[in-house]
Amino acid sequence: VQLQASGGGLVQAGGSLRLSCAASGRTFSNYVMGWFRQAPGKEREFVASIRRSGLSTYYTYYADAVKGRFTISGDNEKNTVYLQMNNLKPDDTAVYYCACSGKSWVTRQTSDYNYWGQGTQVTVSS
Repeated sequence: VQLQASGGGLVQAGGSLRLSCAASGRTFSNYVMGWFRQAPGKEREFVASIRRSGLSTYYTYYADAVKGRFTISGDNEKNTVYLQMNNLKPDDTAVYYCACSGKSWVTRQTSDYNYWGQGTQVTVSS
């Protein structure tokens, strides 16, 4: 599985960005996909995950820090997962990584993810 993350950039506090993660080699609908982030000097932390169930049902799971501001979604035809980030805060500044897990349910554990993208930088200025 190869994952290509994009969409990062510099934005002012209160602004929005949409990250994309294009997957190749596997169909994302059969796996759990997740977004993580890592700020300088900090450990990588969970942001959100998604898993498709059936034709049109998706299960999602969010970290408390982003709940209500971020939305994870997927496009099966494009084999792409998105992270819409609204009302961004300076504390959201980090490198954001997408990842793929073979687990059967949405998970926040870094160790559950087998494949990782290269990361995209998000910087939120105050």
